[in-house]
Amino acid sequence: MTTRSQVLIPIFIAAVIIGAVGLISIPSESKLESVEFPRGTIKVDDVPLQVQIADTEPRRVRGLMFQDELPSDQGMIFVFEQSGLYSLWMLNMQFPLDMIWFDEDGKVVHIEENIPPCKSPLEITTCQSVVPEKEAVYVLEVTSGFVKQNNITKDSVLSIISI
Repeated sequence: MTTRSQVLIPIFIAAVIIGAVGLISIPSESKLESVEFPRGTIKVDDVPLQVQIADTEPRRVRGLMFQDELPSDQGMIFVFEQSGLYSLWMLNMQFPLDMIWFDEDGKVVHIEENIPPCKSPLEITTCQSVVPEKEAVYVLEVTSGFVKQNNITKDSVLSIISI
């Protein structure tokens, strides 16, 4: 017959390991300190959006972390210097998102809908990382439901008004 400590010790060790992995995967404090995002305007098809612009590494690392909400007419656009397979994850997010990847011509190359947030320590260790099918230069994060509500498809096009 197993004793109580024979059951609890492995559970305790597993909890410590999961916690340590979670802490290691969290970006460093210096990257999460107050990050200011410039603002701009874009259109996806004929839908205008006010966007926060994540065009530097500290801004891209911070992303929408810790924000409580994102109005349906706003988003965050990640701008990269060159085309690549840029993956994003939902670390410290407070709400689900739709994500749309665009190539240098503004054409949609990948869409992910209703990606859940990772808020708790256990969720952080298994936090979903989203990888696109094709290379992109821009990634747009919008409130979950935006893609369906606005009929965004692989035929949609990004127009940059000001970023």
